Amino acid sequence: MTCEPTTTADPGWRSYGASRRSTRAVRVRVSVALVAAIVLAVLLVPPLVHLDQQAVDLSSKLLPPSWSHPFGTDDLGRDLLLRCVYGMRVSLLVGVAAALTATVIGTAVGGIAGALGGWADRGLMRVVDTFSSVPHLLLGIFIVAMFRPGVWPVVVSVALTHWLSTARIVRAEVLSLRARPYIDAAVSGGASRWRVAVRHLLPAVLPQAALAAVLMVPHAMWHESALSFLGLGLPTHMASLGNLIQGARGSLLAGQWWPTLFPGLFIIIPTLAIAGLAGAWRERINPRRRSELML
Repeated sequence: MTCEPTTTADPGWRSYGASRRSTRAVRVRVSVALVAAIVLAVLLVPPLVHLDQQAVDLSSKLLPPSWSHPFGTDDLGRDLLLRCVYGMRVSLLVGVAAALTATVIGTAVGGIAGALGGWADRGLMRVVDTFSSVPHLLLGIFIVAMFRPGVWPVVVSVALTHWLSTARIVRAEVLSLRARPYIDAAVSGGASRWRVAVRHLLPAVLPQAALAAVLMVPHAMWHESALSFLGLGLPTHMASLGNLIQGARGSLLAGQWWPTLFPGLFIIIPTLAIAGLAGAWRERINPRRRSELML
């Protein structure tokens, strides 16, 4: 009589995997809640709160956080909570518009380079390398310096400095797809390059491009904030997060911390929330990574 050996999963590994899945689920829920709160605040507060975020009240200037002003007031007596919401609205608009524009440019360049190959691939990748050799902020300053301060010059500046990573991601994905048997079968069946690109390559790279666009939004917001802080981004009268921090430098030196802290948190918190959602999305579209996390 022989006994068959039985194999069971290590309880320690199972508890470790369950703990990681639980932590990941909590992280996703918190990220979703933060992003939802930000979107609702940006969409609902301006039409529902009938207050002028530009209203000056010098008798209430630089008041610390209180029940009447949860974030305090700035050096002109304006409510910081309301101005942070308006600033987030402008910065998020710039970030989303720049991310979408950069994703379209990067997807087009990367897709053409990967699909055509040869001299087209080499030439386009040299363009990408050339743009990558210049610091993004320096190139962005050069672009916005040619225009008047405004929303669209900043969008163009951010888009033209952030499409490079998307181009590389899409090119690598297209090169990987070109080696798949079903692509060879489509080409052998007489399908044109255009049909193969539209029917097979583009749908396969869209999830990666969309993920790159989502991750690009906080980068674009940081870029816009840096340009506005340097006085080269949005007009000073417009309540963007970079302008709020730039205008609060004197208050910080005088010991008033709240005009700088809360606009900074409005930049950091969306960045962490979007990064959490993007990480969960990356795990979902990457089966190998998901299988590793299931251990």
